[in-house]
Amino acid sequence: MSHRNARLTVHGRLLLVERVCRDRRPVAHVAKELGVSRQCAHRWVARFLAEGEAGLVDRSSRPHRSPRRTPAELEDRVLRERRAQRRGQDWLAAETGLPARTVSRILRRHQVPYLRDCDPLTGQLIRASKTTAVRYERDRPGELVHMDVKKIGRIHDGGGWKANGREHGQTGAQKKARIGYDYVHSLVDDHSRLAYSEILPDEKGPTCAGFLTRAVAYFAVHGITRIQRLMTDNAWAYRWSLREVCTTHGITQKFIKPHCPWQNGKAERYNRTLQTEWAYRQVYNTNTQRSQALDPWLTFYNNQRRHTALGGRPPISRLSPTS
Repeated sequence: MSHRNARLTVHGRLLLVERVCRDRRPVAHVAKELGVSRQCAHRWVARFLAEGEAGLVDRSSRPHRSPRRTPAELEDRVLRERRAQRRGQDWLAAETGLPARTVSRILRRHQVPYLRDCDPLTGQLIRASKTTAVRYERDRPGELVHMDVKKIGRIHDGGGWKANGREHGQTGAQKKARIGYDYVHSLVDDHSRLAYSEILPDEKGPTCAGFLTRAVAYFAVHGITRIQRLMTDNAWAYRWSLREVCTTHGITQKFIKPHCPWQNGKAERYNRTLQTEWAYRQVYNTNTQRSQALDPWLTFYNNQRRHTALGGRPPISRLSPTS
């Protein structure tokens, strides 16, 4: 993969050297055609003459020598003192004679956890990281699906402040009126990112169970005939009300660690996409108008919308065509 700021890919470099070496064209002319400097063009030609096509491949930017890098023995001492004393970078800097910033970089380079995340008595890590350490993706559609609910405030008839402006007057009764929330239930396939969503009146157990039943049928129509695992948070409705549906369809339930919603990150990220591209993408004058826009958007999401994690292809591209 080319450097993100590189003007030429490996193919572009090969094209450059072919025009210069094979076609005998001036380097300056070829460099101008490809949008690079003459110095850059001469560098790639020289590498090609010295190493062949292998010389056109990206190289690491890491220097060959780092004479000012902290010696390995001193880094080992910093790590030993940290394990033994469980002290911060300022204390370790005074003990080892290194700048505090250097000590901090040593600790981060060796992936030593922050003191605030460790037990002060034992030094063991006791708090989970808020980021997923290893990015994962299941190998097959249906191997793992994620389920979640997004609560969105309903819209007054005639539109809210986005439609009428913040200066739009309201009576006291209108301000006190409670219009409630829409509960958008969603199911997302881990491998293909195929998604299914419904707007329902609540997030109670029977409602969640009914949604899961319909979502399983929707996935089956789109080629995912077997769901193996279902990942959710620890909500009461998920933990106790989905058992019968999961047993009927042979689904194994998996629950995230309490207070760690990022472990269900694919559903959470889908909820964010729902907000930005459907719920708040345009001005709606009524709640019904927004609700009616969900199904067309969902069809677009599954069949046309480019997904970064899928190499710029929509979720349907990873599913087998159904008859």
